[in-house]
Amino acid sequence: MTPAEAEPAIRTTGLTKTFGQRRAVDGVDLLVPRGALFGFLGPNGSGKTTTIRMLLGLASPGGGEIAMLGEPIPRALASVLPRVGALVEGPAFAPFLSGRANLTRYDAADGRAPAATRSQRVAEALERVGLSAAAEKKVHAYSLGMKQRLGIANALLSPRELLILDEPTNGLDPQGTREIRHLLRALADEGTTVFVSSHLLAEVEQLCDHIAVMSAGRLVAQGMLEELRRQGSARVRVRTPDTGRALRALAELGLSPEPEGEHVIAPLPEDRAPETVTAALVNAGVRVRGIAVEGESLEDRFVALTGEGFDVAG
Repeated sequence: MTPAEAEPAIRTTGLTKTFGQRRAVDGVDLLVPRGALFGFLGPNGSGKTTTIRMLLGLASPGGGEIAMLGEPIPRALASVLPRVGALVEGPAFAPFLSGRANLTRYDAADGRAPAATRSQRVAEALERVGLSAAAEKKVHAYSLGMKQRLGIANALLSPRELLILDEPTNGLDPQGTREIRHLLRALADEGTTVFVSSHLLAEVEQLCDHIAVMSAGRLVAQGMLEELRRQGSARVRVRTPDTGRALRALAELGLSPEPEGEHVIAPLPEDRAPETVTAALVNAGVRVRGIAVEGESLEDRFVALTGEGFDVAG
């Protein structure tokens, strides 16, 4: 393994971008491991797309450093970008050409792409995203979801070490979303690093093994998905017909219970054993139909980190 291959796929240090008086990206230290399915998560307007534009040389950093595939950006863009596939801010295609013709034009514009195998590469890219049957249809007749697929196909025309996709499931129906999810997993299994920016929590949770969370231009968390799940506080959930009595019993234990239908939920401190909670409920005459200790949901964790909600479905 060369020194460049030992480096993360993406590393930023103190990355900053300011528009007027607004700091859109504020001192971001991002680390994307090689081979990861990496989710770049945050509410709309949190700085995700601006960060991606700087990674790809579409915007100049106001400060900080970027390394991508072991090379400094923007200095090494000419050698790095051919190894990177990207879909940013929606695909742009000639509307009165077919999907196949559009991809052929993009491939022809790549000076490194051999003309002899162009037709084969275009056909394979269309097949990978499920557009073979619509290859001859004019792009103006494509749905938004089909245009998204065509954009991903364009990013896959040549073998890539890194894919950077901004909202890749935008406009897709549930079946199309599942197909793209399976495609991205297959690419990661083949060794490609897949970097997916999204504001859809559920989509990132189903797809990615590593995540980073942006809020108001700052990186507020990053790491393996399971590690971030474990960082949330535990809570106890009690199912009972005696919700009023259960609320009083848990409050007397020093907890902060809240009703939720036929359940009562309360944060559970580390020094409070579940057995103590159960005993207190029984002693108070609460009829307990079920009790469980559960981790804080990923959605709750992210809301706590960002102070904002996430869309949890497409």
